[in-house]
Amino acid sequence: MSRHPRTLRLIAFVCVASLGACTLDTSRRADSASAGTATRQAGAAVWDSDAWSPPAISELPNDSLGASIRRGLALVTHTRDSLAKFVGSNLNCTSCHLDEGRRETSAPFNGVYARYPRFIDRTGAVVPIEDRVNYCMTRSLAGTTLPANSREMQDMVAYLAFLSRGVPVGSQPKVTGMPKMPALTADSGRGRVVYVRECARCHGADGSGGVFGNVIAPALWGAKSFSIGASMARRERAASFVRHNMPLDKPGSLNDQDAFDVAALITSMPRPDLPGKAHDWPNGGAPSDVPYATKGHVAFSPPKAVLPRKGVAAEALVPPPKPVR
Repeated sequence: MSRHPRTLRLIAFVCVASLGACTLDTSRRADSASAGTATRQAGAAVWDSDAWSPPAISELPNDSLGASIRRGLALVTHTRDSLAKFVGSNLNCTSCHLDEGRRETSAPFNGVYARYPRFIDRTGAVVPIEDRVNYCMTRSLAGTTLPANSREMQDMVAYLAFLSRGVPVGSQPKVTGMPKMPALTADSGRGRVVYVRECARCHGADGSGGVFGNVIAPALWGAKSFSIGASMARRERAASFVRHNMPLDKPGSLNDQDAFDVAALITSMPRPDLPGKAHDWPNGGAPSDVPYATKGHVAFSPPKAVLPRKGVAAEALVPPPKPVR
């Protein structure tokens, strides 16, 4: 049975204590403050972000809330299988948010619940965490929106809330998002050499993905990859992920230049379109490496081709909240 989002949040708050409020670029910006800034200031004296760490799954209670959180973990880990109707790519949430969303160099889920509702400059509006999940569903997973009042959405939100246990509303852990990269000039030709040497054994020569041990490597380009509207389609964001997390068996072994070069190759390749992408950053101010045109921004090094998506375009849109009057 579907639960109302506010009902589940109240249960999560009472049972887990001080649950706060995904990119998953969630770094703090002047125009991306959460609704709980004042609360954060009030609680700053008693909360130590350096000492905080997300709880272990072994700490879950064996009750209805614990079952929901476990289902949420299963959904973010096996998204494309469990929510096949809503996922267009061959990625899972944890294809980018590694280690069940806990790895600090890959946009961790840790503490994310405490930062919502918040203003997202890409949307130009204050949005709830369910919208943020749906940005990932429609952009990174190249799929369609998951109903906010569905049990599956609320199970995933419950998992995000669990990983935020103890974080005051409006606060954030010491590490969020992905590390910012230095400004470098990339060369996709050099990136091809790095890709063949370090990446193709898992992701395939054609970038369509493959199997590495017990891990299924996702597609990096093509019809089953992330869309042009995903953060990973931006060169600098892709370079950060590669630099700090890849190759999977020896993360951090590539230098900054190698990471930028292979990111230039990956982001230059064909990938699914995102309906409505021209309306991103409605107030201007898009990051310089966004590969499509928005208000006041010229597309930066767009991919060789943008592939049409299956289904109804409207189902891939996450409109900003609207007033009822």
